[in-house]
Amino acid sequence: MTPSPLPLSALLGRRRVIVCAGPGGVGKTTTAAALAVLAARRGARVAALTVDPARRLADSLGIGNPGAEPREVDPALWRQPGQSADGRLTVMMMDTKATFDEVVERHASSTEARDRILRNPLYQHVSAQLAGAHEYMAMEKLLSLQQNAAFDLIVLDTPPTRDALDFLAAPERLVGALDSSLMTWLAQAFHPTRGLALGLLARGVSRVLSVMGRITGRELLEQLSAFIVDLNDLFGGFRERANTVARAFRGPEFGFVLVSSTRKNAIDESLALARQLTAERMSLDAFIVNRVSAPAGHPAREVLAAELGSRIDPSLVGDDLLQTLEGVIAEQNAAAERDGARVNELSLELAGLGASPPPIFTLPELRGDVSGVDALAQIARRLA
Repeated sequence: MTPSPLPLSALLGRRRVIVCAGPGGVGKTTTAAALAVLAARRGARVAALTVDPARRLADSLGIGNPGAEPREVDPALWRQPGQSADGRLTVMMMDTKATFDEVVERHASSTEARDRILRNPLYQHVSAQLAGAHEYMAMEKLLSLQQNAAFDLIVLDTPPTRDALDFLAAPERLVGALDSSLMTWLAQAFHPTRGLALGLLARGVSRVLSVMGRITGRELLEQLSAFIVDLNDLFGGFRERANTVARAFRGPEFGFVLVSSTRKNAIDESLALARQLTAERMSLDAFIVNRVSAPAGHPAREVLAAELGSRIDPSLVGDDLLQTLEGVIAEQNAAAERDGARVNELSLELAGLGASPPPIFTLPELRGDVSGVDALAQIARRLA
């Protein structure tokens, strides 16, 4: 396995933003929470932001649903005995519409245009359904946190890998949606200085209906007309902001930590994301492999018998029970050997990505469910 040149705590200190990404079901959200706890315990003012709709990050921190507003975690839950009072841990959920509202307020051409957009019933649909809107607004929120001097570090928990790929491409996808032929056509058809272009409306109505749903009634057409024209005025601001976000993700303040289990499909998905990050010139700081099986050793039968005899009635310890236990130990050792081989293969694959492959950190399979700050702190200690 490739030795890690720096402990993960040192890697955290190099960035303002850590983006945790990986497949679903590998412990990514829990790992993101553990990194946030680790940084806070080392005195950093940390904001943990999740765009995961399952809201598992907040659950791992023991605070339920924190909502879109920043919610500070009680230091008594995560601070170690004797630790200084410098650290701080804040958690928040991603709220697509609230962030979209902030973008509209920032880029609208006038106060009147801003109010028309925010009050328009069609805005409720577009703000939630426009291609890339959810992921892009997560980036907007992330960038605003990065520029907030109240935080030293932001830890972002992304959706599972396939959604994370969309997340990374969100600025380009949103601009593409705004630049689409349909949106251009709508702007031309409904421009108030030209009146309603009925010829264009007739030729394009099927496309409009397929995207916007059934459109009936003059009032709805008027709302659509005003909304499309006002939204068109925002395009320049969106493009500029999307480019800013794309540059930030490739900048020195952003680092990525990939999380995977030892399952082959999970490693394959994570490697695909690692290749994309490298191709996109984004910084891959670490690769965490979770739930790695530990070897059980090769204890002699008499040692097993003595150990069992100290735990249960010695009269129950017979050849059948010992043979069953030896089978379990053999399976554990085989799993550990398999996991070790996959971690070594992963190391070779990462070495082929470039001159500076990311260090690999492994976490063993833990007993029981991981919940609460104490369990997160245990993971953090292992990562540190």
